[in-house]
Amino acid sequence: MKFPNLFKPIRIKNVVFHNRIIATPAGPYHDKAIGGAGVIITGSVNVSRKRASYSRPDEPYAFDKYQLEATRNRVIVAHQAGAKASLELLHSGQYARVDDYAIGPVDLVRENGTIVKAMDEQMMDEVANDWAETAKRAKEIGFDLVMLHFAHGWLPSQFLSPLFNKRTDEYGGSFENRIKFPKMIIDRVREAVGPDFVVDMRIGASEIVAGSIEFKDVLEFIKIVEDKLDMVHISAGLDINHEGNVHAVPTIFKEHMPNVEWAAEVKRNVKIPVAVVGAIMSPAEAESIIAEGKADFVALGRPLIADPFWPQKAKEGRDEDIVPCLRCQYCYHISTERKNVGCSVNPRYTRYDLVPLELPKAKQRKKVVIIGGGPAGMKAALVADERGHEVILLEKQDSLGGALRYAEYEELKIDLYNYMKYLITQINKSGVKVQLGMEATPERIKELSPDAIIIAVGSAPFTPPIKGVNQSHVLGALDVYTRMDEVGQEVVLIGGGSTGCELGIELARHGKNVTIMEAGDMLAKNGNLLYRVGLRQAMEKQTTLQVKMNVRIGEIAPDGVIYEENGERKLHKAQTVILSTGMRTNPQLIDSFYNIVPDTFIIGDANKPRNVMDATREGYFIAKNL
Repeated sequence: MKFPNLFKPIRIKNVVFHNRIIATPAGPYHDKAIGGAGVIITGSVNVSRKRASYSRPDEPYAFDKYQLEATRNRVIVAHQAGAKASLELLHSGQYARVDDYAIGPVDLVRENGTIVKAMDEQMMDEVANDWAETAKRAKEIGFDLVMLHFAHGWLPSQFLSPLFNKRTDEYGGSFENRIKFPKMIIDRVREAVGPDFVVDMRIGASEIVAGSIEFKDVLEFIKIVEDKLDMVHISAGLDINHEGNVHAVPTIFKEHMPNVEWAAEVKRNVKIPVAVVGAIMSPAEAESIIAEGKADFVALGRPLIADPFWPQKAKEGRDEDIVPCLRCQYCYHISTERKNVGCSVNPRYTRYDLVPLELPKAKQRKKVVIIGGGPAGMKAALVADERGHEVILLEKQDSLGGALRYAEYEELKIDLYNYMKYLITQINKSGVKVQLGMEATPERIKELSPDAIIIAVGSAPFTPPIKGVNQSHVLGALDVYTRMDEVGQEVVLIGGGSTGCELGIELARHGKNVTIMEAGDMLAKNGNLLYRVGLRQAMEKQTTLQVKMNVRIGEIAPDGVIYEENGERKLHKAQTVILSTGMRTNPQLIDSFYNIVPDTFIIGDANKPRNVMDATREGYFIAKNL
C-alpha cells in the first residue's frame, strides 16, 4: 500500500476506525460518505433550541420530534461505506442569529444593533445541560462519536479567549477563571454519555488575532480536560472575524499544513489521539503527518469538496487521479457573500441535481473538436471523452495548460499548478487526441469534419494605450516569470488586480522594491472577500511592497512612471515597469470558427476573462450536454 500509515486502523474504546481520515463538516456529506473517509462529521447541530444558531433564529432543534428522522438519516448515510458517523455540536454564543438577544461572556451591542447579554450562572448551567442533552441524544440515535466545537470563536472559545472574555468575575480574567464554563460543558457531556462513548473536541491552537488566547493556555486546557475526552482536534483561526477566518480556512497565502506543529506539540503532551485540520492537500502530506507521529488523524475539509473520493483514490494508490483543491474559497458562503458559491474544480458541488456522480454515455457518438488546451478546454475534452465522443483537442502552444502554465513560477500558485498537472495527467490517460503546436484555423477545422466545435481559446493580456508602453524596460505581467533576470531592483507594477498583487508579492519576496499603482479604490476587485483579506495580510508582510491607489498613469518614461495623484503630476522612478492591466478576448478569432457546424460553443476566458470555476463549470456542462 502506498500510504500505509494513513490507512492503518485505530481503535478508540469500542470504536474501530478503518483509516485516519476525518471528513470535516464542510459542505454536504453524501458523496464523502461513499468516498472512503474513516469518519464522516455529518454537519453540525445547535445544542440549544434558542440563541445557538449562526444561520437563523428559528432553526429547528435536531432532536425534536419532527427532526429525528432527518437526524437519524445522517447516521445511515455516513455508515454506507463503513465510515463512523460523527456530529459537530455547536453554540454560536454572541454571534447567534436571534430575534431578541444573544448570549455570550460579556454585554455588548453587535454592529447590526443586536444586543448580547453576559451569561449569568443560571444561563451557564442551562447551556451546559443543553450540550449534555444533545450529546446524549446523538449517542442514542446512533452516532459513533460527537465533536464538541470549542474553536473558531464560538461560545466555548468566547469564554476561553481573552479576545472575547473581558469578564471581571470568577469566569473571566485569569486562565483558571476563563476555563470554568468550557470545563463545565465537557464535564456535563461526559456525565451524560457515560464512559464508553467517544467524545472529540475541536479547539484552536491559536486564533491568530492580536489579544487572543495563547497556545500555552490552549495546551494547558487540553491537558486539564483530557481525562474527559477521547480525541482532540487541532485547528486555528476564527470564523466570523475575517482576520482570523483566513487562518481557519487557509487561503493560498498560507503554507500547506499550517497547524501540524501545534498538533505535534499537543500529541507530545497528551495520551489521547490527536487530529489536525488545515490545508492538508495531498495523501503524501497526510501520510507524512501520521508516519512522523505528529497526529493520529488528518481532517480534510475543502479537499473532500474538491474530490469526495480523495480517500478511496489514495487507498488505491491513485493519488494522481485526485482532483486538487485550489484553496480559492469559492465553496465558502462568506467569501462570495452568497452570490456565487461553488467549487472551482468540482462542478457537482452545490449542483447535485445537474451533475450526476457518473456521466451517462452519449446516445449518439460525435466528433468534437476543442480549440484551446487551457482549463476550460481540457475539462470539456475529458467530459466529452467520458461520454464516448471522439475528441480532438488543438493547442497552439507546445504544452497544455493555457494561463495555468504560469502557476509553475509562483510560490502562491502551487495549488493551481497541481490542478494543471492533474488535468494534463487525465488528458494523457484518456482517449482525447491532442495536437500540440497546432494553431487552429477555420480551414483546418473544416478538414477535421467535426459534429461540434468548442472554442476555448482563452484571452490575451491587454496593453493599454499609454505613451511609452513599447519601451524595452516595460514587461507584461505574464512575461515576468520567464524573464525574471531582466527585472530591475526598482519596479512599478501597473494594475492592482489579483494577478498584479500576487506578482507584487512574488517580486518582493525576491528582494525587489515594488510599487503597485492602481486606478481604482480596491485591490483585487476580481477576487472574493476572504481572498482579499488573505491578500492584504500577505502584502502587509512584504516591507518592500508599496501600493498607490486612485492614480492615473500618464506616461512611461525611460526612468520610471509619470502619474497623477490628487491632481498632482509626479514621477516614480523605476528600472522596470510591469503591465498587469487585464485580459481581453479576441472576437475576430472567435467569430472565425462559427458557421462551420451548427453546434458551436464558447467556454472559459474566450467568453470573457474570469476564473477557473467558471472555466470548469462551462467546460463540464457544454460537454455533458452534447
